[in-house]
Amino acid sequence: MLTQKKLQGLNWEKTNGIIPAIVQHSVSGEVLMMGYMNADALKVTEQTSHVTFYSRSKQRLWTKGESSGNFLQVINLYPDCDNDTLLILACPLGPTCHNGTRSCFHPAVSDWVFLYHLEMLLRERQFADPESSYTARLYHSGTKRIAQKVGEEGLETALAGTVEDQEELINEAADLVYHLLVLLLDQTLNFSKVIAKLRERHLSATH
Repeated sequence: MLTQKKLQGLNWEKTNGIIPAIVQHSVSGEVLMMGYMNADALKVTEQTSHVTFYSRSKQRLWTKGESSGNFLQVINLYPDCDNDTLLILACPLGPTCHNGTRSCFHPAVSDWVFLYHLEMLLRERQFADPESSYTARLYHSGTKRIAQKVGEEGLETALAGTVEDQEELINEAADLVYHLLVLLLDQTLNFSKVIAKLRERHLSATH
């Protein structure tokens, strides 16, 4: 969360006591919504760890999810370089938009956000009827079969690369990533763990 030093550095005077606050999904990076905060809203946000805004039309504080229960759980907050805007990394506890979508900017989805959504869909398939989808049948077949498919797709991806068939390489790489995600989820892991390991290796290599 913001340190008191950073909090004191926010330029409230420049924005007449109200600053824009952009909320971003802490894992996928998807922009969820945008609102405004005054000093009191920021204070409540820090105290409760639920994103709280200042409504300019109603002239009162309001916590996102106070009616629906779909709170935005704060992970961290960052001021921009001019100290007049906040970026809030949050974990959404349900749909963010009142229209029932994940983001107020739906259907804008980047490639990396799609990968996160795909992972969430594959997670749900763990509990589906094996007759209803290939993914559910794959989970039902067990870890060894899933791991075998990852090996098969890895080999086919490598072979596509050796013959320099770009279209086939894309197709096989897509199959590999899909089955890898299923294997990770089968082992109660997710792709964020892989990213964290890559980040750890990157930091150690640059020091």
